[in-house]
Amino acid sequence: MDWIIEFFGNIPTEFRAGILIGGLVLFWILEGTLPLFRFKYRKFQHAGINLFFTLCTMIIGFGLASVLLAASDFVSERQFGLLYIFSLPNWMYLIVGVMLMDLIGAYFIHWLEHQVKWMWKFHLVHHSDTTVDVTTGLRHHPGETVFRISFTILAVLVIGAPMWIIMVYQSLSVLFAHITHANIQMPKAIDRALSWIFVTPLMHKVHHHYELPLTDTNYGNILSIWDRLFGTFAQVEDTTELVYGIDTHMDAKENNRIQNLLRIPFQPYRAPKGK
Repeated sequence: MDWIIEFFGNIPTEFRAGILIGGLVLFWILEGTLPLFRFKYRKFQHAGINLFFTLCTMIIGFGLASVLLAASDFVSERQFGLLYIFSLPNWMYLIVGVMLMDLIGAYFIHWLEHQVKWMWKFHLVHHSDTTVDVTTGLRHHPGETVFRISFTILAVLVIGAPMWIIMVYQSLSVLFAHITHANIQMPKAIDRALSWIFVTPLMHKVHHHYELPLTDTNYGNILSIWDRLFGTFAQVEDTTELVYGIDTHMDAKENNRIQNLLRIPFQPYRAPKGK
C-alpha cells in the first residue's frame, strides 16, 4: 500500500495524461475491430467536436485543481470527515474512499442533473450525441464540468479524502468513462456478471437511449452498486436496439454543431417525452 500512497500522492502529470490519451487511442482502435454499432458517420469530425469539450474540461479542471488540493489539505490536516470516524487499514481507506467519492462526486450529481431542469439543460449536451463512442465520455458542457468538479470537492470535504485517494478515484473515473462509452461489443454474459459491481459498456449504453424511462437509469460511473441500491438500475435484452441521443435534440443541426451545443443551456427548456 505504501507505494500506492506515494505514487498517487505525487502522481506525475504524464501518468494522468497517459490514461486520458492512451485510453482514447486504445478504445478508438478496439471500436474498429469489435464495434457494437457500425455507425455511418464522419468519425474524425465527430471526435473533433467531442475533443473540443474534452479540452474545455481539462482547462476548467486545471483551473480548479488548487481548490481541490486546498480542500484535501484542509480535511487531512484536521482529520475531518467520514474516513476518520473509524480507524482502518490503508487498503480499507482506499476502498471506502473511492466508493464514497463515486457516490457523491459521480452518482449523486449525475442523478441530480436529470432531476433539476436548469442542470439538465447543461447535461443534455452529453446525451445529445447520437453516435456514442469513446470520445463521448468526455463530451460535457463547460457548465456541467463546473458542477461535477464542485461535487467532487464536496465529496472530499464530506469524506475527508487525502490527495492520494482523490487521484486513484479520478484515474479510475477517466478509465471507466472510456470503457463504458466505447463502441465495443462485450459478451453479454461477461458484461452482466461484471455489472453486479462495476458499470459496464452494455449497462451504460442503456442510459444513452434517446427516450425515457431508460434515459433516467444507470447513473453510475465506476460502481453499479449505487444504481442497484437506489433502484435506478436497468437492463435491456438486446443493446443493439437502443437509439442514442435525446428525443428533444435529434436534429443534427442542434446536436452536431459546437456553437449550438454551447448555447443549449441558455435556450428554452424542452421536456423529454414522458415528463
